[in-house]
Amino acid sequence: MSPPRRPHGPRSSNASGNPPGGPGTGKPSRPRAFDGKRGWKGGEPPAPGERAPGKPPVAPRQARPGSRPEFQRPEFPRQEFHRGESGPPTRRDSASPSAGRGRPDSPRPDRREEDRAPANTLWLHGLHAVAAALLNPRRRLRRLLLTADAEAALKERLPEGTFAARKLQPERVEDRARFHTFLPEDSVHQGAALLAEPLPQVALDDALKASDGPVLLLDQVTDPRNVGAILRAAAAFGAAAVVVQDRHAPPETGALARAASGALEIVPMVREVNLSRAIRHLQDGGAWVLGLAGEAGRTLAEAKPTDRRVGLVLGAEGGGLRRLQRETCDELVRLPITEAMESLNVASAAAVALYELRRA
Repeated sequence: MSPPRRPHGPRSSNASGNPPGGPGTGKPSRPRAFDGKRGWKGGEPPAPGERAPGKPPVAPRQARPGSRPEFQRPEFPRQEFHRGESGPPTRRDSASPSAGRGRPDSPRPDRREEDRAPANTLWLHGLHAVAAALLNPRRRLRRLLLTADAEAALKERLPEGTFAARKLQPERVEDRARFHTFLPEDSVHQGAALLAEPLPQVALDDALKASDGPVLLLDQVTDPRNVGAILRAAAAFGAAAVVVQDRHAPPETGALARAASGALEIVPMVREVNLSRAIRHLQDGGAWVLGLAGEAGRTLAEAKPTDRRVGLVLGAEGGGLRRLQRETCDELVRLPITEAMESLNVASAAAVALYELRRA
């Protein structure tokens, strides 16, 4: 049987509205309780430094005679992070808005809005790349920025009236640091930059009709500098085209064109979705396709044909040719190098192989 309930009714309180008890009432003060969530309950709020019941009050901290003053955190200037066109974010202090990208004592040139590359355009830089683009009627041009020295050098290389024929008026650049506002910091621009549109795509059959030279096929070679160097070797030894896989090849950029040294405007860069299908297409057209592999039995000089077109497949450094490409090639061949080196750079291997094919 449960105990009887306590009768309800208003609690007795003094005139001040405080709980019963305390000074002047003749009754002992009601003890205060401390709730961690709601604070002190009952009575007046605790004095400064007082803690919950059962815990001694905390005295304010005083400095000892001869002690060091209390450490205060200094206020540093707010820092902002800016991301350039290429490379990791760089830090710039708000206290010095002219601070450079890695050194606060090197002012960063102001970026001009008109120097930004619009959509579907790229900045070509370097005298060879710019001169070749000016001579390529397939290349659509937008703007040309030149220093005085670069303009004089281009006029010596190009036929007279090239600027007028391309309807392009060079813009004079007095401060060379302006190029680094829209080009990578490590770019060797030589005082020349050309804003242009990417080259139109070329079909493999059109490239084969234009030249009877060998065809290079790159199996997942992704470094733009390697691809540019391969294009340069292909132009030097009369290759008909350089075929790359669309999803595993670098896009057309200023760095690739700079490494190609003008060859991007000479040798078609054909993009195919399926590289093994492109190999079979060459074979159906009568070409003999050879794949470079270090473990092959015969050398390129021993296996190269002299009565038909040659397709040469090169794999990426490290992985080499993939299995499907190996099985699709007519034969695997190697370059005779000494045992001191395991392999060659893919661009160097392409140049040596093209020289061997040309020597026939």
